[in-house]
Amino acid sequence: MFLHRLQDEIAREKKVTVAESLSVDKTRTTVPTLISALFYDLSSEKEPKIPTQGEKRERELQKLVARSGKPVALFVDEAHDLHGKTLIGLKRLMEVIARGGGNLSVVLVGHPKLRNDLRRPTMEEIGHRTDILPFEGLGEDARKYLDWLLEQCSDDAAMASEAIEPEALDLMAERLNTPLQFAEYLNRAFDAGFRTGQKPITPDIVSATLAPDFDDLEPRLTRQGYSVKVLADQFQAKPAEIRRFLSGQLDTVRTRELADRMRLAGLAL
Repeated sequence: MFLHRLQDEIAREKKVTVAESLSVDKTRTTVPTLISALFYDLSSEKEPKIPTQGEKRERELQKLVARSGKPVALFVDEAHDLHGKTLIGLKRLMEVIARGGGNLSVVLVGHPKLRNDLRRPTMEEIGHRTDILPFEGLGEDARKYLDWLLEQCSDDAAMASEAIEPEALDLMAERLNTPLQFAEYLNRAFDAGFRTGQKPITPDIVSATLAPDFDDLEPRLTRQGYSVKVLADQFQAKPAEIRRFLSGQLDTVRTRELADRMRLAGLAL
């Protein structure tokens, strides 16, 4: 939601041209794919003719950006799944556009894995040219957000206070972090209260609706952008070994070794 509102606001100001990659499978997204996104969003033609030959394609893109007369911002969501070669290729693409008299900025949005990848020594070619703006969830504003959300869903503020106890909201603010989580677990809590005839919703109901493995290591790492496959590839381990690590069944020495390497790479365990 924040990303969409930011793009809409930039577009309304008409000082910067907004382009966006709509490719769903980010693991297979390449620089040519992102170049195609630029052609589609910058060209005045409904079906732009994108050269298939690399050299010609880049030269035509140079001209297209220069003719626009405005800086271009390319937004790429779910960028934590981009391959390292694609990230490095974006740096070269920006240089090519600048060489042609244009101005291209790339806005990468993703889970904490993206930040950690850009800080790896092997990625300093692009990482040292990147400004990182972290968004750590709602933080101290979590409780205020919950109050606001209930107000938006109620005709009367008093009705909201009668529907759920303040202690239950405090528990949700303590355990949860993102708007998506708050919406989901509020729905679960109200659904459970309705089925049992309980009103207002109590902290016990909230606790019961939270998934038993909500705070386990695997879901916490998944929220950071690290699947079993990603962990296995990055830390030179077999997927079966990573699964034993996540479930606490790996031997102590190897567990300590993997945990130390993960923390060093920026993962929050």
